[in-house]
Amino acid sequence: MVKQSIFGRISTLVRANINSLLDSAEDPQKMIDQLVRDYTNSIADAEAAIAETIGNLRLLERDHEEDIQAAKDWGNKALAASRKADELRSTGNTADADKFDSLAKIALQRQISEERDAKTAEPTIAAQTEIVDKLKSGLNGMKEKLGELKAKRSELLARAKVAEAQTKVQDAVSSINVLDPTSELGRFEDKVRRQEAIAQGKVELAASSLDAQFESLDDLGELTEVEARLAELKAGGTPQGQLGS
Repeated sequence: MVKQSIFGRISTLVRANINSLLDSAEDPQKMIDQLVRDYTNSIADAEAAIAETIGNLRLLERDHEEDIQAAKDWGNKALAASRKADELRSTGNTADADKFDSLAKIALQRQISEERDAKTAEPTIAAQTEIVDKLKSGLNGMKEKLGELKAKRSELLARAKVAEAQTKVQDAVSSINVLDPTSELGRFEDKVRRQEAIAQGKVELAASSLDAQFESLDDLGELTEVEARLAELKAGGTPQGQLGS
């Protein structure tokens, strides 16, 4: 019964459509890991059951060979007894001749029995041989499926890593989108522009202050001339304008 369940499992797993199972799975990675465990365990069980079946087959084959050899041996004994009976009968020893003929008959009966046993075992051996061949083929199919599962697992892992890398790259690209004013680069650019504006304001302020200083110098020159003309008036003279000179 246990063997039948294992053999049935072999047939089921070999016929399984891996791609269909993965397509219907919510988590293909977990599904593959579970399938790998199932196939690995089933292969171990199948190998043990097949080894036992092969062992039983070899016992049947050995018994069959022994039956054939025993039938041959009894045939040889029957022939030897028959020849001895003929030899004794030719010398007139009928009593001993009949005894050896009886032995020849007994040997022939044993030969027939061994041949019957050998013939009876042949269909069983043939059927067991066919079963073993099918089981070996099924086991090889399971091993191929296991290899396919492991390859699928590697493929899924590789695809997952590529997808993860693509996501990271896309996130990085999105974070430095120069057209997006909320991005890090956009905020940094805005900060630089404000710093440049402040620097420009300081330059303009400094220039304005310098102009004011020069204007104060002009005013100072004008006041100096006024003082000079006032002094000249107080001295009794007539101030001389620059335009009249």
